[in-house]
Amino acid sequence: MNFTDQVALVTGANRGIGRQFVEELKERGVKKVYATSRRVESLDIPGVEVLQLDITDHNSVVAAARAATDVTLLINNAGISTGTTLVTGDLSAIHREIDTHFWGTLDVIREFAPVLAANGGGSISNVLSALSWFQAPGNGAYGVAKAAEWNMTNAVRMELAEQHTLVQGVHLGAADTDIMAGYEGAMIHPRQVAKATLDGLAVGLIEVIVDDWSAMVKASLADDPKVFYDGLLAQLG
Repeated sequence: MNFTDQVALVTGANRGIGRQFVEELKERGVKKVYATSRRVESLDIPGVEVLQLDITDHNSVVAAARAATDVTLLINNAGISTGTTLVTGDLSAIHREIDTHFWGTLDVIREFAPVLAANGGGSISNVLSALSWFQAPGNGAYGVAKAAEWNMTNAVRMELAEQHTLVQGVHLGAADTDIMAGYEGAMIHPRQVAKATLDGLAVGLIEVIVDDWSAMVKASLADDPKVFYDGLLAQLG
């Protein structure tokens, strides 16, 4: 991939990982970056084109796709974390997680797939999580939503192969962003996610494992899950 030929759109670009994607794309010399957010007043990044985009609002998604008809690189980063458990947690919060990570991301892909096809195919990167593959206390809704988004990523990859669109999944553990406020474990810098993702796109990787934690979780899937969860619970005390 020659980044200087790319027109990128980043969802959830106002802070955290999304903002670092915008900065990294600019540093790599892309032709244009659409920085999107639910609230455009929160976007204060120079040298970008600002678009309002709420991925849970279909009309907003359609409007963005009609405005950004030159996009070749779509970064699906927007997300939430409600900290909701599944058995006793607020059902509406669980719906919000699924509506955002699964339905919202899928809606963006569906509307932008024809745009990418018209521009030669392009690529899509979905920012997922190590929690696509495991669960931890207090992350029930988030983990389920990310697991759904992960397998949706696999499905749309096959569906969009014919139009020559590369679909990439990006997995990470904890990044030092507002969404992880209060977390006391080890965290990576959010710029690391952007760098690893774009490095992967440059060589055509369909999956990027950003950190050691995600690599460990993925490797554990071939083993008895009891071993993993016994170890996890021991760490958590």
